[in-house]
Amino acid sequence: MNALALDLPTDSYTEFLNRFKTSLSALFQKENIDQLSLSRGLPANVWKEIFNLKPLSVAIPTEFGGRGVKVKECLGILSAASYQSLPLSLTFGINIALFLEPLAKYGNEIIKGDIFKHFLDYGAMGGLMITEPDYGSDALNMRTQNQLIDNEYHVKGTKHWQGLTGLANYWLITSRNMNAEGNLARDVDFFIADTHQPNQNIEVTEYYDNAGLYMIPYGLNKVDIKVPEQNKLIPESTGLKLMLDVLHRSRFQFPGMGMGFLKRMMDEATTHCKERIVGNSNLFSLDQVQFQLAKMQSFFTLCSAMCAKSCKVSGIDNDVSGSGIHANSMKALVTDMMQEAAQMLVQLSGGKGYRLSHIGGRGIMDSRPFQIFEGSNEMLYTQISEGILKDMKKKKTDNLGEYLAINELTVNASKLYKKEFDFAIGSPISQRKMIDLGKVIARVVTVNDLLELNNDGFSQQLTDNSIEMVRQEIVTLLASLHHHQNISALEDLGNSDWMAFA
Repeated sequence: MNALALDLPTDSYTEFLNRFKTSLSALFQKENIDQLSLSRGLPANVWKEIFNLKPLSVAIPTEFGGRGVKVKECLGILSAASYQSLPLSLTFGINIALFLEPLAKYGNEIIKGDIFKHFLDYGAMGGLMITEPDYGSDALNMRTQNQLIDNEYHVKGTKHWQGLTGLANYWLITSRNMNAEGNLARDVDFFIADTHQPNQNIEVTEYYDNAGLYMIPYGLNKVDIKVPEQNKLIPESTGLKLMLDVLHRSRFQFPGMGMGFLKRMMDEATTHCKERIVGNSNLFSLDQVQFQLAKMQSFFTLCSAMCAKSCKVSGIDNDVSGSGIHANSMKALVTDMMQEAAQMLVQLSGGKGYRLSHIGGRGIMDSRPFQIFEGSNEMLYTQISEGILKDMKKKKTDNLGEYLAINELTVNASKLYKKEFDFAIGSPISQRKMIDLGKVIARVVTVNDLLELNNDGFSQQLTDNSIEMVRQEIVTLLASLHHHQNISALEDLGNSDWMAFA
């Protein structure tokens, strides 16, 4: 694993990716990743061997010695990593989508060269600080502030739940400008902190005991730094639009992290069910097991479609700030599929699956936060529905099927489910119904992407099976949507002690 052997500009991507896969598999076998995953963090020698393979070169422009920030190459690395370790893939995802790509697109040319060199030659890492203890998804009300004083920006505030807390060498930090009257601007500014510099170090006041993703440190960060003017990202219009562009592009890359993980869950489950003998036959022959494995194959198929579509639409040359419905559909659906796949593998594996040293048991805990961070899935499904209902109103139609037939994100898939969608939907509807509707829309959007992939030659049988599997899910979700009762939590549980009646 000699870094000098990797002549990045001349290696074909196939050679580069195969070398990465082979080397990572050998490293994790040698170091026993199942045992490493029981402890927090990774040993320094393991990190060094991983970064000697230059995985983050895929997110660095060619003029700075990288491979060119091609979406296909970024997703390929994320997928290869997540087949072996989901936390490792998330580490790469944080670096790629939340630091390197924003730097490549919006960074000042004066500072790019030195930072990219540190990533390529010294294994540096970077992350993004948005979330604050009192303002989670409500990022627009963040209190972290900045002021320009004597050619330096003073940035102060508190951030938490940043992946790579205390480990990253560079941070992209969001804040709001404070004017002379002490009021914070509505817009958001992004600054790069270089922790190598004495005035730019971030103080970690607490490390969190995160229940999964042991490889990645999370915690509470106190920000009180001074950075030069050139460390501010340069938005094309507003900082809010820049933030949406960054977050949506990141959500478009979630399928890369999901791809390898879903394939690993599917491979492990298939192998176990073929080898596990119950009575006179193996688990693989049981009807319910066949259904679960078929569902895993459907997840693999839908995620493949997401990856292929992401390659077409989410490059840094594209403005994805307005692509919320598509990006949210990918992020929410793929992370739901990841959690369900891990649950199914553990169920099929029996007792041995319910261990942190087992890829399935670990997978339940490691995939769970994916449904929460970068926008909890309930919130994203709600936003999808809000966007759809707003556009339906604009198009002057209340029939869901008619609308989906004219929306470019769903036009082809809507034909497959014409019967299911032939109903009117009023507005406003309750949030619980909005979430169900969002789940339905996300599936139709993804099947639309699958049909596009199928037209390019992807497996017809996997496509057909996935279409029918999604139909079952849509019918169930629509039944839930149509039959929701307005049941609310009680403030007083009344006579509810069963022992009084026994």
